[in-house]
Amino acid sequence: MKISYSWLKQYINTELSPEEISKILTNTGLEVESLEKIQTVPGGLEGLVIGHVTFREKHPNADKLSVTKVNVGGERELDIVCGAPNVTSGQKVVVATVGCTVYPSSGEPFEIKKAKIRGEVSEGMICAEDEIGLGESHAGIMVLPEDAPIGMPAKEYFKIEDDYCFEIGLTPNRIDAASHIGVAGDIAAFLKSQVILPSVDGFKVDNHDLTIGVEVVDAEACPRYSGVTISNVTVKDSPEWLQNKLRAIHIRPINNIVDVTNFVLHETGQPLHAFDAAEIKGNKVIVRKAAEGTKFVTLDGVERIHSAEDLMICNADEEMCIAGVFGGLQSGVKNETKSIFLESAYFNPVLVRKTGKRHNLKTDSSFRFERGTDANATVFALKRAALLIKEVAGGSISSEVVDIYPTEVKKAEVEITYKNVHRLIGKQIPAEEIKSILAALNFDILAENIDGLHVGVPTNKVDVTREVDVIEEILRIYGYNNIEIPTILNSSLSFAVKPDREKLQNAVSDFYTANGFNEIMSNSLTKSAYSQLTATISSEENVEILNPLSSDLDVLRQTLLFSGLEAIAYNQNRKNADLKLYEFGKIYKKTENGYFEEPRLALFVTGRKEQEQWNATNDQVDYFSLKGFVDALLTKLKVSVVSSEVVKNDLISEGLTYKKGKNVIVQLGQINKAILKKMDIDKPVFFADINWEYLLKVQLNNKTEYTEVAKFPAVRRDLSMLVDSSLNFSQLKDLAFQAEKNLLKEVNIFDKYEGDKLPQGKKSYALSFVIQDEEKTLTDKQIDAIMQKLVTGFEKLGAEIRK
Repeated sequence: MKISYSWLKQYINTELSPEEISKILTNTGLEVESLEKIQTVPGGLEGLVIGHVTFREKHPNADKLSVTKVNVGGERELDIVCGAPNVTSGQKVVVATVGCTVYPSSGEPFEIKKAKIRGEVSEGMICAEDEIGLGESHAGIMVLPEDAPIGMPAKEYFKIEDDYCFEIGLTPNRIDAASHIGVAGDIAAFLKSQVILPSVDGFKVDNHDLTIGVEVVDAEACPRYSGVTISNVTVKDSPEWLQNKLRAIHIRPINNIVDVTNFVLHETGQPLHAFDAAEIKGNKVIVRKAAEGTKFVTLDGVERIHSAEDLMICNADEEMCIAGVFGGLQSGVKNETKSIFLESAYFNPVLVRKTGKRHNLKTDSSFRFERGTDANATVFALKRAALLIKEVAGGSISSEVVDIYPTEVKKAEVEITYKNVHRLIGKQIPAEEIKSILAALNFDILAENIDGLHVGVPTNKVDVTREVDVIEEILRIYGYNNIEIPTILNSSLSFAVKPDREKLQNAVSDFYTANGFNEIMSNSLTKSAYSQLTATISSEENVEILNPLSSDLDVLRQTLLFSGLEAIAYNQNRKNADLKLYEFGKIYKKTENGYFEEPRLALFVTGRKEQEQWNATNDQVDYFSLKGFVDALLTKLKVSVVSSEVVKNDLISEGLTYKKGKNVIVQLGQINKAILKKMDIDKPVFFADINWEYLLKVQLNNKTEYTEVAKFPAVRRDLSMLVDSSLNFSQLKDLAFQAEKNLLKEVNIFDKYEGDKLPQGKKSYALSFVIQDEEKTLTDKQIDAIMQKLVTGFEKLGAEIRK
């Protein structure tokens, strides 16, 4: 929710800075997420002044230029070359001085510099309105009235005001603060001052020329409905002050009538709607439920089919508006509108919420109605808007205020005890201060005794219904920061499930961050179209969103791959091509038995191995770079890989799958070029999909054990062999450990050769074997026996040992 600083100050008497107001709001439970400086004109006309052209003559070296002298109130007049056809001596003009930056209505900002133009010195620029963002005209320079003060800053002359916009993270229980007056109420209570409400005392009925009847058929859906007519209005652009107020909170001005309803909405929190009175057939407004299947075109031009549970604002013949949610295309205010019916109502929050969700509509009005507006504020907001419409659009109030309010919404009554206030807050707050805070928040103290208070809750605080809610209100204004941390803390022994998921995840995060990786966090929602890029992902297993925000976010992801590739493409497009990324996230699938959800860890590497610098190589990452990071993790977590299989599909052009039994631990490899091309990535990407849930389970049985450093030396033996091209190292390695399970410690490959010097379909491997007995020194006889077992095993696979 956005709140304007200058607008807010209309309701509280304070000179506190925006930063100080931000602290107060955050301390009272209205967290300020950002503070943005707003300028009604870009650049705020800084560095521009009012000048007087004292001399003008034709440029000696250019037909369309003029040489001028301009008095801007300084020690001397400025020499300025001007290209405008209407510049002449005696004019009051706007001058951009050297060093300032001007912000044109279209195009990029530029700095004014001292220059020579066709041989003549120019010390500034005489401005047209489009050159400084004050309009669109470029027919010539702006000529100001003769009484414009020389040397006055243009910012002051044009009354350009800087403003600040607070972005408040409004929690669902604080709808009472969804307006400038509501926010001012918290600040006033904190500062122990009063809210200055706009006066509606000037409201009066001018005539009875336009009376429109109102009938509320469903009083449960619409407990209160207020309205009034205004005739002979002129629909046009709003005055600048009103447009600036709306722009400050990022609302686009539309016309003076609609702008007033938006202004009052954000001022008071009460939504309003203006109907073109000429479209109210039968001169009657009827509030009733829609007929099932009714078709209705809303303001956005979309035809919607209504449920019998949708509340509508109708005329004698047809629907005009979805109550509390969205107006109709036909009945809205148009440029030709001459008379309006102004509505201010209180609708059932549950009904508005269901209707908005049913039609996928979210508006400023529905945001407030569905959380609960103040039923007792409708007439005040109505009168406030009517007076403003008369001010900005003319016209006459042409009917009495219609106010159908059969059952008054009364203040909730709550008992609070000082004992519970002190218990929940953790501090003894004086009773007088508690009463002062409640009075500042407009609570009525209906009764009191030595133990506590009986209070009446303001009707705008719809979520305050229990004692604990009232205590929260007291604490907000008293200040969370004023509650001291106790010097003694009572605690109990707690049981923690092992392994600690968060602790382990943080340790792995630290490990990869220390190795140059950056963590990414992407949306679990993704495109269903990704499943069409590969046969590895089945579209039938997509978990589809029933009410997707867009086609780009319509299913839950089955893999972390594509969100990582999106991040890589985003970075590469911004000249950041050397990336090491990791992400913890969940994947989701639809199965025959329901839904499947599992946490995963993904690694991505692409680009150079090292950052570019004078002593670094230009080597690119490869499959083995990624494999090293995966193996290091498994070693760190003490996870032993029983087997590995070569993987090659339309996602991974070449890679490995690590398994332990039937459990897939990791799948890693190079992403297929076809996939990268479709993702607009032009460099190789290496990806590892790690089964994080399995690694967590393995940690249950992992214990840190100390093993003494072996006293007896290890022995290395090498074998060179000729094998079939289809045979891979992992098969040889697995066979070696099967042949010698006790003394064989390591198997590595240190040379590989394939070429025309070898027989067709053959390749040469050179393997090293580390053998060690931790109890005694190995003899040559033992070593030879082990090597003979290995040779025999390799020969069974068709290997030819090379001497």
